[in-house]
Amino acid sequence: MNMGHPALEFSDCYLDSPDFRDRLKCYEQELERTNKFIKDVIKDGNALISAIKSYSFAVQKFSQTLQSFQFDFIGDTLTDDEINIAESFKEFAELLQEVELERSMMVQNASDLLIKPLENFRKEQIGFTKERKKKFEKDGEKFYSMLDRHLHLSSKKKESQLQEADLQVNKERHNFFESSLEYVYQIQEVQESKKFSIVEPVLAFLHASLHTTTTVELTQDFLPYKQQLQLSLQNTRNHFSSTREELEDLKKRMKEAPLTCKLPGKPTIEGYLYTQEKWALGISWVKYYCQYEKESKMLRMTPVEQKSGAKQGTSDLTLKSCVRRKTDSIDKRFCFDIETNERAGTITLQALSEANRRLWMEAMDGKEPIYHSPITKQEEMELNEVGFKFVRKCINAVETKGITTEGVYRTVGSNIQVQKLLNAFFDPKCPGDVDLQNSDWDIKTITSSLKFYLRNLAEPVMTYRLHKELVSAAKSENLDYRLGAIHSLVYKLPEKNREMLELLIRHLVNVCEHSRENLMSPSNMGVIFGPTLMRAQEDTVAAMMNIKFQNIVVEILIEHFDKIYSSPPEDSAAPPVPPPRVAARRHKPITISKRPLRERPVFYGGSLEENQGDSHDQTPNGTIIPNSTEAPKPLHRSRLPTQRAGEADPGRPGSESKHEQYSEVVVGKLVSKLQDGGAKLANKAANGVVTGTTALKTSVLHAKRPTLRPMIYSKEGEYDTFTKARSPGDKPVITRPPVRPPDPPCRAPPSQKLEQKPEPIAGGVEETPSSVVASRTKFFETASRRTSSSSSPQGRLPSDES
Repeated sequence: MNMGHPALEFSDCYLDSPDFRDRLKCYEQELERTNKFIKDVIKDGNALISAIKSYSFAVQKFSQTLQSFQFDFIGDTLTDDEINIAESFKEFAELLQEVELERSMMVQNASDLLIKPLENFRKEQIGFTKERKKKFEKDGEKFYSMLDRHLHLSSKKKESQLQEADLQVNKERHNFFESSLEYVYQIQEVQESKKFSIVEPVLAFLHASLHTTTTVELTQDFLPYKQQLQLSLQNTRNHFSSTREELEDLKKRMKEAPLTCKLPGKPTIEGYLYTQEKWALGISWVKYYCQYEKESKMLRMTPVEQKSGAKQGTSDLTLKSCVRRKTDSIDKRFCFDIETNERAGTITLQALSEANRRLWMEAMDGKEPIYHSPITKQEEMELNEVGFKFVRKCINAVETKGITTEGVYRTVGSNIQVQKLLNAFFDPKCPGDVDLQNSDWDIKTITSSLKFYLRNLAEPVMTYRLHKELVSAAKSENLDYRLGAIHSLVYKLPEKNREMLELLIRHLVNVCEHSRENLMSPSNMGVIFGPTLMRAQEDTVAAMMNIKFQNIVVEILIEHFDKIYSSPPEDSAAPPVPPPRVAARRHKPITISKRPLRERPVFYGGSLEENQGDSHDQTPNGTIIPNSTEAPKPLHRSRLPTQRAGEADPGRPGSESKHEQYSEVVVGKLVSKLQDGGAKLANKAANGVVTGTTALKTSVLHAKRPTLRPMIYSKEGEYDTFTKARSPGDKPVITRPPVRPPDPPCRAPPSQKLEQKPEPIAGGVEETPSSVVASRTKFFETASRRTSSSSSPQGRLPSDES
């Protein structure tokens, strides 16, 4: 399994660290790989469509040639068999034309199904991302070149000049930060959306193509996989849509305040600083990317060249002191001095601006005063008695008057009405004094108000403390572990939270039981209530990417509600230990690429329906075209039943079978679709086996539609019933129909016509090569006798029991 790319955080755009540039480069390489892949698919797809058109034209031309020929005859009347033969080319032509009509309809839509969507994705999404990249690189180069010039300005210049330079740099910094935000957002969006934007057109094209070219049986094999894939695509698109809204909101907030919080696991402060380095020939200022951890007082300094993003020798220093550098003591602005244990003397650092220097000095406990901008925390809703009352009233209202409403919980109500309802219900003077059964409140307003309340709790129902463990459980490949871990974690929630969760999930189960009317499945509910009942403490891109696993947690809670809430887990102290990743899946996705080969006997003389699911394609002249590149494998050949008119079903209990395996042959599975009049075989025999070593006897079917049994003509002049394995250099063997007795004259009324069935092949017993020849000789003797006596007035076939 390929490893995923680490998420690109929007906060990283502001810092623009070398590590961030390296991660961004991985995304760019993946984007280029995807772009090349789509180009290849489009190119090869066009070639395939063109080849199908050429093939279709050739088949139609072949059909016209067959249609144009007319058999001449001697005498003034033809027998039924001669009429059948004379009309055969027309039947062939009509069959080919019918097939090519279906194919031509598919080819007409192929470009719209496959080529155009892929071309649009490549041009609109990937092309747009590349435009964003150009703007990002252009704005970055402009900002850093201006920043270098700006930091070289002498502090002795006029204040008005310095202020104007500061404004220009801040403007370019803001432009670059916005370009970086938009580029990071876009490149991750393409990475997420390509999962369905590329697969859906190929699936649509395959569906149309397979519909016209594959056998019925192979199409049935593909059907479950196609249905699961369509569901997976739809679910992934839903996850993408919900995640996209959250990411856009986070991006907007990040633009307004890029430094609002410090993420856990990140340094106290990090960013670019210039360091004064003294050389024999003078002083130079070297650019470093610095990361400082306040608790350990560790300062990591990495020299870096911005354009290439290359890292050089990183040094770790332990901070002793930090002091602001007086302006009159140095010609540069925004400077401060630090002392470390590892280096003697002071190190002079230059920040990127006055505000940036303040942040560094605050983090390093410098002697500068610390400036805080007070953050007023909004008053948030609590999980209290009024909240429980509100949730119960909302649930009651939905279940009594809206549980069958199509799209319930998916349809959004008016913001004004939602605020009006919440303000009325949570009014401190008379909390909970609102009748939701009143016609003033529609279902959309009630469901939206419930979701709003749950999303704006001070802490989500499924708490921050358990968030990481719940997401980790949902990511497990083992379904039993998923369920067991979530079961255990639910009982680790605080009592109020667990009670609220049970109340809500029980309600969602009721809603999903009416999914035929409201179209809300557990998966749909997961998309809606995943971010509502769970959320990460930090608003990060990585957290947004985990929203789909939050959805899965809610989906599992709904589907396994009875098991989870029937009793606590056996050991609620700790969730079950996750199995190692190398363990085989208990439940594997449906796949058609590794499905086992079908083991089914090959029968000759059966109806079309019995054989059309064969794993070989067959041309009208009977030539076998294997649809696999593997070498032919030996197959068992079963002796077919002997059945006379009036006898019981040959597949009755007590029949025995003997099989012979030939390592050098593969049985030709040939089916004739050519039938006079268009009627199908009425009797499906060839399911049983017989004992003994005698030749097979004649079975009977309706005489109007005998199925031709194709034979293979060998160089020695014998008809054979199987194809011999040939080396790749040999010419293919052409199959031809066997000599068969003609039908009796049509003088008797239809009710008196006897049934006739093409004779099954001999060879169901274990034979040596000599016994094979003997059985063939007996077969041709039988066929010869039957041919000579087939024109008898009674229309009977002579018995060949001997």
